[in-house]
Amino acid sequence: MKILVVDDEKTLVKGMKFNLENEGYQVECAYDGAAAVELARNNKFDLIILDVMMPELDGLEACMRIREFSNVPVIMLTAKSEDADKLMGFECGADDYLTKPFNILELKARVRALLRRAAGVQRIQGAVLTVGDLSLNTEERVAIRDGQVVDLTAKEYDLIELLMRNPRRVYSRENLMNVVWGYTYTGDYRTVDVHIRRLREKLEKNPAEPDHIMTKWGVGYYFKG
Repeated sequence: MKILVVDDEKTLVKGMKFNLENEGYQVECAYDGAAAVELARNNKFDLIILDVMMPELDGLEACMRIREFSNVPVIMLTAKSEDADKLMGFECGADDYLTKPFNILELKARVRALLRRAAGVQRIQGAVLTVGDLSLNTEERVAIRDGQVVDLTAKEYDLIELLMRNPRRVYSRENLMNVVWGYTYTGDYRTVDVHIRRLREKLEKNPAEPDHIMTKWGVGYYFKG
């Protein structure tokens, strides 16, 4: 697995590189957002660790630019712990968030979990889920609407696959957070709402009146098969 680590704190980058390489990962480093985008465009990475506050181009803008051409999993690093900042990161396409200062063991655990989910370890090989004009190729982890491939982040894909595999089953936000993000994830449940909204924008013909990704008011979300 190949990981890109991006942060303008060179000592922190050196520490992350050392610890991740000890886990067997290949690690490349960059120190500003512009370099991160360029490296991501020209290389195949399995995961990117991206700091928010950086020169040239901040992490949020860099993440949005990377999302224009790649669905690589992204972990954002930030010195701020406010929910609004985390939600902004998810809006920009991040898959996970870690607040500085962090324990390197937690970083490595999140890296492993995100890579495992992105690889689709639990998926059924070769299966294609189809409902109306929407299909999921679970082997390639690709969403298709009206014959066109739709770019989804790793978390967006995990979320829609779970819902499509269990049509009409209503999941609370807490259930979805536990299953898709993991029981140890400490983020706000509104993260689920952000991802549901983005999925509707990408997969529904009319996001305001969805045909598939439905809300059970006061309970949670479900997929209408």
